[in-house]
Amino acid sequence: MKKRMDEGVLGTFTQERFESDGFTHDVYRKGEGPAVVVVAEMPGISPMVLGFADRVVALGCTAVLPDLFGTAGRDPLVKDASTKLYAVSTMARACVSREFTAFATGRSSPVVTFLRALARKEHARCGGPGVGVVGMCFTGGFGLAMAAEPCVLAPVLSQPSLPIGPHARRGIDCSAEDLAIVAQRCAREDLKVIGLRFRGDPLVPEERFAFLREKLGSAFVAVELDQRDGHPDSPLPRHHSVLTASLIDEPGQRTRDALDQVLALFRDKLLAAP
Repeated sequence: MKKRMDEGVLGTFTQERFESDGFTHDVYRKGEGPAVVVVAEMPGISPMVLGFADRVVALGCTAVLPDLFGTAGRDPLVKDASTKLYAVSTMARACVSREFTAFATGRSSPVVTFLRALARKEHARCGGPGVGVVGMCFTGGFGLAMAAEPCVLAPVLSQPSLPIGPHARRGIDCSAEDLAIVAQRCAREDLKVIGLRFRGDPLVPEERFAFLREKLGSAFVAVELDQRDGHPDSPLPRHHSVLTASLIDEPGQRTRDALDQVLALFRDKLLAAP
């Protein structure tokens, strides 16, 4: 049996409330050192997302998880009818929420302003040269839009799945203004943006990564895996979640290499001595 991402325990994280720009959400925190904001994939902060956060903590950073949707700590891989209903209903609520832009190309979701404020707060609180960000799946593009904030030094887009629809294949849920700021930062500040996806994943089309290469040039570091690289027990017909459900957490595996590349970005940008 191939090893999966370890599952974290929600009770080992502290819980706070944060309010900004008209939005209020719980935030789970753990660790010491520069902050990394981990924005969970659908349907919420799962045990594997917590396991990824634990890897961030082990690196020497503070993992900061805003609770934007779903039920924090609930395992979406439990195979029963209630779990399927939970996943579908959470997705449906998020798609119609005023906080998220699920279907429009070239727009940053309104909740990104909340997340930028959270990044600024955590930078002031945790110190260090700046903040890392990981967006996953539904929130993958948030990592790009958040990089318009100067304190964000290490943005990661894991399987960015928005916008939804065939019209949006060559685009991402980031406004033209925010994308232009990120491109300028890439040119002037040596900012690097890591993007991860499985080839053949219908939720993350090849055209989306081609679009990001055009806009960001060599500053966009595309990590593209084959379907055969994913964990054989992935819950979806096609591999999707690079850092969680489809990860094979063993040395020499390509998904593990992808995880190590993300952690290396945090180490180099947030922890390396000046």
